[in-house]
Amino acid sequence: MYHATYLQERTVMKKNIILLICLVMLPLQVLTVSAQNRKMNMAEYEKRKKEYVQKEADLSRTEADKYFPLNNELTKKKFELHRQHREKIERIKENNNISEEEYRKMLEDDVELKMREAALDKEYSSKFEKVLTPEKLYRAQQAERSFIQKEVSNFRSNRGNGRNR
Repeated sequence: MYHATYLQERTVMKKNIILLICLVMLPLQVLTVSAQNRKMNMAEYEKRKKEYVQKEADLSRTEADKYFPLNNELTKKKFELHRQHREKIERIKENNNISEEEYRKMLEDDVELKMREAALDKEYSSKFEKVLTPEKLYRAQQAERSFIQKEVSNFRSNRGNGRNR
């Protein structure tokens, strides 16, 4: 009985970690796309995201004031990890004749990136639990994910129509 419960809890935890990784990766992709195309005003994007998440997760002003700086801090750290990773990969790719060892190194760097992100997620999970209840944290993360998906979709359709947001 205990073993089955433990396995169920581990499965739920793995799903939550994967969800959190996806949640963090999407904003990084939006940041990268917007930086490359210069078509999205990031300050306006962040303002809309904050308003949306606060409303959807039913965060009080006090909760929002604690949650968003922490969430932004985590996102910036992950963005920096990805920047460093991209630079390593680009340095390797500059060589047109990439060796098997260099490909192996790129694969190892991919794994290392994921491990470092997971360590950040673990570190910040305890910090988030100090500012929001598990329910509100879950709802905030879901709302952010939903918002990002909508923004990416809007951005792509607006870009295709030659319009800016």
